[in-house]
Amino acid sequence: MLDDLEQSGLGWFWASDADGNLTYLSGAIADRLEIPLDDLIGKALANVFNPIEGDGRTKSLSLVHAARKGFSGFAVRAANRPEGAVVRLAGQPVFDGSNRFNGFRGTGADITKEYHREAETARLAKFDSLTGLMNRHRMAQQIETTLTAFKAAKRDCAIMMLDLDKFKQVNDTLGHAAGDELLKQVADRLKRAIDQDCEIGRLGGDEFQVMIPDIDDRGVLGDIASKIITMLKQPYSLDEGRCVIGASVGVAIAPHDGVTCDEVVRSADLALYAAKNGGRGQYRFFSCELENEAIFRRRLEADVGKAVREKELFLKYEPIVHAKTQKVSALEAHICWEHEQRGEIDEDEFASILDGSSQVIEVGKWAISQACGQAAEWPDSVRVAVNVPVQLFNHSDFVEFVADALKTADMQAGRLELEVNEAVFFGDTNQVDRTLAQLFKLGVRLTLDEFGSGYSSLAYLRRAPFDAIKIDEKLLAEADRHDSRELSLVRAIVALSGALEMDTIANGIESNMLLASLLDCGVSFVEGPIFSDPVRQETVIAELLGEGWTIEPCGDRTKRARRRTVYRKIQVIHDDHSYEVTLRNLSRSGALIQGLADVPKGTQFVVDLGGGQLAVATVIRAMSDTQGLEFEQPLVDDGSGGLCTRNRVSPYALTAAGAPLAALEPGNYKGMQGGLLNQSASMPQFGYVTSPANEAA
Repeated sequence: MLDDLEQSGLGWFWASDADGNLTYLSGAIADRLEIPLDDLIGKALANVFNPIEGDGRTKSLSLVHAARKGFSGFAVRAANRPEGAVVRLAGQPVFDGSNRFNGFRGTGADITKEYHREAETARLAKFDSLTGLMNRHRMAQQIETTLTAFKAAKRDCAIMMLDLDKFKQVNDTLGHAAGDELLKQVADRLKRAIDQDCEIGRLGGDEFQVMIPDIDDRGVLGDIASKIITMLKQPYSLDEGRCVIGASVGVAIAPHDGVTCDEVVRSADLALYAAKNGGRGQYRFFSCELENEAIFRRRLEADVGKAVREKELFLKYEPIVHAKTQKVSALEAHICWEHEQRGEIDEDEFASILDGSSQVIEVGKWAISQACGQAAEWPDSVRVAVNVPVQLFNHSDFVEFVADALKTADMQAGRLELEVNEAVFFGDTNQVDRTLAQLFKLGVRLTLDEFGSGYSSLAYLRRAPFDAIKIDEKLLAEADRHDSRELSLVRAIVALSGALEMDTIANGIESNMLLASLLDCGVSFVEGPIFSDPVRQETVIAELLGEGWTIEPCGDRTKRARRRTVYRKIQVIHDDHSYEVTLRNLSRSGALIQGLADVPKGTQFVVDLGGGQLAVATVIRAMSDTQGLEFEQPLVDDGSGGLCTRNRVSPYALTAAGAPLAALEPGNYKGMQGGLLNQSASMPQFGYVTSPANEAA
């Protein structure tokens, strides 16, 4: 019966002598351990079995044996077999009639499957099953623990929030299996992109989080964020096909942008929201203004419908120029918004607002209708191009609406050019083909927009009756910088379109050098700041009068930077006094300030740019009430086209000066009692000068 029991695996037995050497062991245990029984008998129990790492009951079987007390549930593996079977041992000491210790008698059970199941359960509780990164719960614990410890030790910690761009398109077009494989590759690239001690987690979907301890240098963090974005936007090879995505990154630093886990993560979230709204594929640092910006932006998104109804939207037109004749052949419509509080919201910002709105279809229809109505006033030789959102293209009455818009405007269908991007092909194939065929039959021109930015499958071009291909602006920007591989791609696209009897359009052109290269490649049509910014309908009509509109390219024209407030009040500190001046401009290496008199060259100031940003600067030019400053340490990119200091005044230093520990608010910190910048009773060295510029600021 004992033999049968041992062979069945239901009961295994072992015994040891008083010295801890094995005197008996069930053969089934030896078989399971894959060790000959003769090699085990007579060996010390502690040399045969090793406790499973992490078992908290005891450190070794030697101590168990020496204690001469019963034990149970002791998980072990055979020595030198770290991946082998797991056995659970139990034993009781044996004493003779004289109470002399004779060793142990015990049982054993194979718990390998149970052990691995429990280990996997424990792992899943901490790690993402798909990527192997920490999961949301574990990352939150890790950040909470780290920030609590760092608060006591007065250390810094950076949190990055990442969100993938165009990931949904991969899931929709290539399937969820491809999406899962893509996420695994993203996780691998993230690990390679960050060469510092860090923790990386996947929060779910296409959201990731990174914690980098002991860093507050925004120059270094900006470089890390840029490297992440660059690596993640490189093409991915999947079994289902090749794809390209992007990433946006938000960065917050404790204790500058929050002290607790909730505060810092929320700050990083707001920075990520701003990065995505700024055009995606970029990073942003948190600043105190972002919260108000986010609130105002949500209001704008909610007010888009009202803007359509109350006729606050209007169109501007960007000329599309024939490459050889430089004559305007078409005008691309851009939607702008005359907001009652914000003023004019340009086409780029409005496009990002519309992306988060539920009014995409309504606005898209308005744009087509408005463009047709206004283009009817132009010469018949000039076309109008309108971008079609994916949601509108997939709408059931889209083709019927286009036909009605043309009829209402009394305009020929061939003068309307509809621009669609590759995302339209991610929907129902039959529906897409049917819509394209109906548009072709209607007679409108079709342009494949942003060619070269995503999948760029040749199948799209074979299936769809496109009249033109618009080359992606980012590809052209790379060609402008590197002028080799990317230009070869442009030549290939031009050759492909020529073989398919399609035109090519290159947009976003700013330099004469790029324009010359594109003309050499054989591009059909060109547009961009080198020719003209988008203009209103009145300007279009005036320019088209007579024999047409011809535009000479001018390399001095560059794309307008988003308008920023240049004139603003800041504090500059000299010796023990603080002065309020007007900041007129700001660059990486210095600034121009106005408002002080009799400031000699060589004077040193500490410039307070707000939010704990202090920069040491020297006066290198002095002109009446205006001084040119050179920074001791150059400023760095803030991720949104602006500049910021590498480091900020630590809230820990402010705490030592008597302030409560909290994230920094906008403003200067010269007045902390007993602290950072003590004020004395000496007389100020410089006097104020009032000027119209200062008063305006």
